[in-house]
Amino acid sequence: MTLTTLLVYISIAALALTGLTYFVFKKKDSLLLSLLQNFSGALFLFSGYVKAVDPLGTAYKMEQYFAEFESTFADTALSFVAPMFPAMAEFSVAFSVFMIVLEIMLGLALIVGAWPKLTSWLFFGIVAFFTVLTGFTFLTGYVPSGVNFFDFGDWGPYAETNMKVTDCGCFGDFLKLEPRTSFFKDIALLVPGFIFLFASKKMHQLFSKGGRRLAVIGIGVASLLYGMSNYVWDIPGQDFRPFKVGTDVATTKQAEMDAAANVTVLGYSMENKSTGERAELTLQEYLDQYASYPEAEWDIEQLKSAPAIEATKISDFELSDDEGNDPTVDLLASSEYTFLIVAYKLKGEVGNWKAGYLEDWKEDIAPVVQAAQAQGHKVAAMTKYNDPTNIADFKQQVGADYPFWTGDDIMLKTIIRSNPGVVLMKDGKIINKWHHSKLPTFDAIAEKELLAKR
Repeated sequence: MTLTTLLVYISIAALALTGLTYFVFKKKDSLLLSLLQNFSGALFLFSGYVKAVDPLGTAYKMEQYFAEFESTFADTALSFVAPMFPAMAEFSVAFSVFMIVLEIMLGLALIVGAWPKLTSWLFFGIVAFFTVLTGFTFLTGYVPSGVNFFDFGDWGPYAETNMKVTDCGCFGDFLKLEPRTSFFKDIALLVPGFIFLFASKKMHQLFSKGGRRLAVIGIGVASLLYGMSNYVWDIPGQDFRPFKVGTDVATTKQAEMDAAANVTVLGYSMENKSTGERAELTLQEYLDQYASYPEAEWDIEQLKSAPAIEATKISDFELSDDEGNDPTVDLLASSEYTFLIVAYKLKGEVGNWKAGYLEDWKEDIAPVVQAAQAQGHKVAAMTKYNDPTNIADFKQQVGADYPFWTGDDIMLKTIIRSNPGVVLMKDGKIINKWHHSKLPTFDAIAEKELLAKR
């Protein structure tokens, strides 16, 4: 789905709601204002819902933003602000849930007309906040590597590769938007935001005051419980990410790699290292003039066509064992069932492991994987790079006699929204995956997935 298609659907919903408001509820003060209320409310409801499906995804996106802000402010006169962002990152999940619930509540509040003045200010404030956020991210596309955002004189031509945060996360993983697209979307939303501020007294209001408030509070409680069910007690029921159940990781990765290898060089972008002069040449122009752009004096970058298949995190599915080898080659080719325990971060360190986290491994994970090993099935754990001493001690603490492979933490977060979580693979395909607290017994898994008992 594209943003245009989504906005068409939201517009249709807004027109239907406005028809009900006008003809059924007889609220005829301002047809245009009612339409704006319903459109903005429906957009916020949908945006909040798709993020409530996966609150951890929004939290991870916030962590990316916080990291970018920290590095941006670190080398400036405002360096004292930088330490605030790692501290905020520690509460990214709480921020995520709060923002999602607030967005859903505001969406319904606009549609039913609850607390018009407060709702107008909150709507405007959130849109203004995200306009600044997406605007900053979009503008980093003009900031070359090694240049601080606030060194405006050193900005160069826009390049997507300059941005550290490549999508805004506005619609979670359901719809990826480039920061530039999201920035202009947020600017457009400022229009109804301003209108609501000055016309809050004319906004339509449905039902009684008590009914409106009960509906908004009710949807807030429901969205809070729904969001928590998708990361505290279970993994998301709807998976919009590349590693969803049924995905043929081996085939998809090969197809993405082939597409990346078959792109066409369209031209070259050059920047003079001394003067900052920039030039862009077509492939033929560069072949004719390359002697005028020696690499000792120019930074040269190829301009390539878009790959036939867009790369996903599946392209990054690479790991390293304790000898530095990549076990994913054999894993994706294996015709045997393999139980993978995915933990993007081991919580703690030698002598200071979090007790509750160890219990998750010992009580939820260990009985299942031990039974799987007893039946001759393969078991391995995947985590982000850690000191080998830490990994060895952690394995001893949880009684793990299977290998621990290390890889990119963002890739691991994409695979499953549980730490730890379990993924079952066979023939390079994801057969199933579970939150550690919802992991069935081995016998139940064997019966459902037709695992052979040996």
